[in-house]
Amino acid sequence: MAKIEQGKLCPLIGEDCRGLECAWYTKIAGTHPQTGESVEEWGCAVAWIPFLQVDNSKAVNQQGAAVESFRNETLNLLRPVVTLRPTQENKLIDVNETNYST
Repeated sequence: MAKIEQGKLCPLIGEDCRGLECAWYTKIAGTHPQTGESVEEWGCAVAWIPFLQVDNSKAVNQQGAAVESFRNETLNLLRPVVTLRPTQENKLIDVNETNYST
């Protein structure tokens, strides 16, 4: 079975990657979003885009969950203090009703 290798063609110049000579060749250091392992690699910034989008999506999802959890805890703490009037659900507004006098 053949091993799949990444190509060296640069999409910006249409030639082989120039490595450290290129301004887009950058170092990424951090934690791999899927495995949790430490990552410290040099590579093309254009090639890093999908990798960084996965990491960004994970962070956004975690923030959304944290905000929802904070909201729920706040409501639970305020429920005994603040009482709301019961509202009529699914109330339809009559188009012939007016709130102003003529």
